Amino acid sequence: MSKDHTCREYLSLHKIFYPNTLAVIGASRNPDSVGHAVLRNLINGHFTGAIYPVNPKARAILGIKSYPNVSSIPDHIDLAVIVVPNTVVPGVLEECVEVGITSSIIITAGFKETGPEGAKLEEEIVSIAKRGGVRVIGPNCLGVINTDPNVMMNATFAREMPLAGQTALISQSGAICVAALEYARQRQYRLGFSKVVSLGNKADVNEIDVLEYLKNDPETKVILMYVEDISHGRRFIETTREITGEVGKPIIAIKAGRTPEGAGAASSHTGALASSDEVYDAIFNQSGVIRVESVEELFNYAKAFSSQPIPRGDRVAIISNAGGPAILATDAVVRNGLRIAPLKEETKKILKAGLSPAASVKNPIDLVGDANHARYQYALDHVLADENVDAAIVILTPQAMTTVDDIAKVVVGVASKYNKPILTCFMGVSDISSAIDILENSKIPNYNFPEDAVRALAELYRYGEWLTRPRTGIRTFVVDRERAGELIRKALSEGRTYMPDIEAFEVLKCYGIKTVDYVLTKNVEEAVEAAEKIGYPVVLKIASPDIIHKFDIGGVELRLQNAAEVEAAYNRIISNVRRNAPDARIWGVSVQEMVKNGIEVIFGVKRDPLFGPVIMFGLGGIYVEAYRDVSFRLAPIRELSAYHMIEEIRARQLLRGYRGSKERDINALAEGLMRLSQLSLEQQNINELDINPVVVFEKGRGFKAVDARIVLKEDREKVAK
Repeated sequence: MSKDHTCREYLSLHKIFYPNTLAVIGASRNPDSVGHAVLRNLINGHFTGAIYPVNPKARAILGIKSYPNVSSIPDHIDLAVIVVPNTVVPGVLEECVEVGITSSIIITAGFKETGPEGAKLEEEIVSIAKRGGVRVIGPNCLGVINTDPNVMMNATFAREMPLAGQTALISQSGAICVAALEYARQRQYRLGFSKVVSLGNKADVNEIDVLEYLKNDPETKVILMYVEDISHGRRFIETTREITGEVGKPIIAIKAGRTPEGAGAASSHTGALASSDEVYDAIFNQSGVIRVESVEELFNYAKAFSSQPIPRGDRVAIISNAGGPAILATDAVVRNGLRIAPLKEETKKILKAGLSPAASVKNPIDLVGDANHARYQYALDHVLADENVDAAIVILTPQAMTTVDDIAKVVVGVASKYNKPILTCFMGVSDISSAIDILENSKIPNYNFPEDAVRALAELYRYGEWLTRPRTGIRTFVVDRERAGELIRKALSEGRTYMPDIEAFEVLKCYGIKTVDYVLTKNVEEAVEAAEKIGYPVVLKIASPDIIHKFDIGGVELRLQNAAEVEAAYNRIISNVRRNAPDARIWGVSVQEMVKNGIEVIFGVKRDPLFGPVIMFGLGGIYVEAYRDVSFRLAPIRELSAYHMIEEIRARQLLRGYRGSKERDINALAEGLMRLSQLSLEQQNINELDINPVVVFEKGRGFKAVDARIVLKEDREKVAK
């Protein structure tokens, strides 16, 4: 995204967040109406600009003079907040265009979310807005909040203005938005907001537009999102990579809808495995977005990111006055990919000298149940001074002798001296509420349970890794793009959307992806001759454009050791196919080398209708769908992403070398994935592609594709060309 585009995008939305004059079109005297609630919130929130209620039947509403229509307002209006019946919205928007209003929030519901008639109405308002150059948030949304003291705008029908802070919230659901605002006011979260945006139907302004605005917003340091769908996958990745990486603002998101649909109709393993949810995981992985499962987790992470520095490393110290919670925290540290900090011997000696004889000075540090604020201060000061410690979790269980408030003050005081993240877990409710207030008011995040604190800290660390990751580019290889295209066009011109392995291999070879040696044979004699040339053992496979699952119909014979076995296998394959698939066209039988001494993995491509090609890598073979040990990325993939795809599967240890076995050629696999990424982008008629298995050999010896299939998506215009 160019800087000029970003600047234009920022300016085009600026009046939505920073209007000097605002009209509430549909303001009402009825206290139970949305129009009344919006106007009341603007007044009670102390909006710093001028408010103009618009209602043809009222002289004044809530003590403010009302106007019969927008045209009668004696001032230029920066922002129109529209809360009229849905059928009236087009006329109101036309009037806004006539008087030169270029920003609007349409809170009114009753558009595409209600069915075909509502969709037509939404198309009409989009047409009017585009023609008049009006930016629209909504329709069917809660509205927009800006807590900046320079504007103090609550243009929503939520119950009250949220606390001010440096966290922005973008939500496609108004209900989730309301729930989030309620959550944020509770003591255990105490989270303030800079901006809150309810997007509704996204008729015009979408989540990416708002992200581009928030990227440059000095009031926003952390961005939270509730996402139901993403409008443009590649633009989302480009924008969020810049925000989370170059700008350094973390994005934490809930993506609704984890249930995969339509996998049963897929023709490939990749198609069956690459559900919508896997695609979103890939998008978030590539863009540095932190995905969470619940609103609670969203806020648990948000308060850590909004208040704590990024740890320099993964070494964690745990300080507690009770053994049980310390053990829970220790388990959580290891489970979440962090390390228990190895304290220096000097630190342990100092701790032993100044703490109770019953205390444990080995990390986790147990101060025992009678620990007071002085003991916590002594331990915290010396532990955080240890250069082997990158972060600390402070746990407290209230005992009769525990000075809870004083301990909270100690944590605040010590935290101010070190640029290391400190997260606390003061366990309890009523008897520690004042201590939690002390912590939270000083931006020390407190959690109900040790595991919650550790998970938040782990995400801080992983985000730090994202910020400091090596920056790699997208490699482009010299390939035979034209020949690959010709092969695909030939299949399509014959009315076929399936390319079996012998055709798929030719396409792969055009992109430098190595395959097994093979020969297509028409009779037994040719098959034996080919086997002798390739060398035993060999594999025989039916070659047919109509048979996708060759094993299922007896179309494959393995480990053939001599001419007699080849002859018998050839005849069995032809007989099986004629019996089990009588209508299938038979091109012949492919004789292939039998690859040995490798590990089977899978490469795959699925073309998502919204985001384009998705690349898959994982443990291969016949059980790939059963194990589901796979990773995904959207093409194009960067060099580092290719290696990350390999590292993300559970079977990665097999590739590294396990229990005496030798390391496999991971560099060759990474290059293969990048070549596949290039293929998927350049050959856009490929809808699904499986290379399974890919047999990878020892380090330095590469890999070979053993079987492959391509499912095409017909594009008649391209075929004609």
